[in-house]
Amino acid sequence: MRSSEAAAGRRSADRGAVTAEAAMALTVLVAFVFALVWALVAAADQIRCVDAARAGARAAARSEPEAAVRAVARESAPDRARVAVERAGGLWRVRVEAPTPGPGALALT
Repeated sequence: MRSSEAAAGRRSADRGAVTAEAAMALTVLVAFVFALVWALVAAADQIRCVDAARAGARAAARSEPEAAVRAVARESAPDRARVAVERAGGLWRVRVEAPTPGPGALALT
């Protein structure tokens, strides 16, 4: 009888270890999924900013007024984006910046 009681005690301890390991693995998996989603949102916002700057530069190349260039760039830009248009000599520069939400140091612009 004692050997079966000892085996039952070991099985019970093993179940507790498996539960703790599963809890840790699940926590790491959830954190990884959140990081992956954040990275995808940041990459999508980066692409949208590049596209918006390109659209604004095309409008500037067509000699449209500065207000129209800003409007064209804002149409393609992500929400809360800042659009800056400046002229240096014969060149136009359209700069689009948008904040990407993130926890603490992971918040990007």
